[in-house]
Amino acid sequence: MLQGMPDFPDLAALNAWLEQRCLELWRETTHGTQPGTITDVWAEEQAALMPLPVAFDGFVELSKRVSPTCLISFERNRYSVPASLANRPVSLRIYPDRLVIAAEGNILCEHARVIQRSHHLPPRTIYDWRHYLAVVQRKPGALRNGAPFLKLPPAFRQLQDHMLRKPGGDREMVDILSLVLQHDEQAVLVAVELALSEGVPTKTHVLNLLHRLVDGKVGGAAVGYATGAGPAPRTQGQCRAL
Repeated sequence: MLQGMPDFPDLAALNAWLEQRCLELWRETTHGTQPGTITDVWAEEQAALMPLPVAFDGFVELSKRVSPTCLISFERNRYSVPASLANRPVSLRIYPDRLVIAAEGNILCEHARVIQRSHHLPPRTIYDWRHYLAVVQRKPGALRNGAPFLKLPPAFRQLQDHMLRKPGGDREMVDILSLVLQHDEQAVLVAVELALSEGVPTKTHVLNLLHRLVDGKVGGAAVGYATGAGPAPRTQGQCRAL
């Protein structure tokens, strides 16, 4: 009889479901030529297998020149790179699922690869706000309407709303964002969240909380970070501070 096809939000969810169903069927299905189920025979066979070698680092490499706005183009889309590379040549390493930007043999940053099959869709620009910190350090006013900063983490956005209401708030907000260049980003986020929850959204208080957090003197909402159990920061492009 016909059965309905399960719905999945994305390809990763479909693959996870397929893997789980295969494992369940292996536990239920007899091997046929060996005693036990497929799972039993597989467990015995694993002990005799050789370890896997290091995965081959296969990629296609292209030479690109970074635009004055710190972007490179690939497949109709544009991806940001650290501002220090503006107008300079870089190497683009193309993998099936990601793009890696390198220069002079050093890995600089990485983006998830955006694949759009339809040419009817408009090109996309993929920003990593960390790449533009050097720009706003020189021009803090660019933080207000700069496209790279429209998708800051919610805690940073909420703090920015408070900061921009007072004179000099642009500069103080840039100083707080720049803390991720010297400290773990998750620690900075926790410090900002604590400052907001305590009703003291100021640069001085955020710095004080961050130092106490790093020293292990803050509890409560920061316990997860202090013990290493907190979630890893979600970043669109993992980059190295230059």
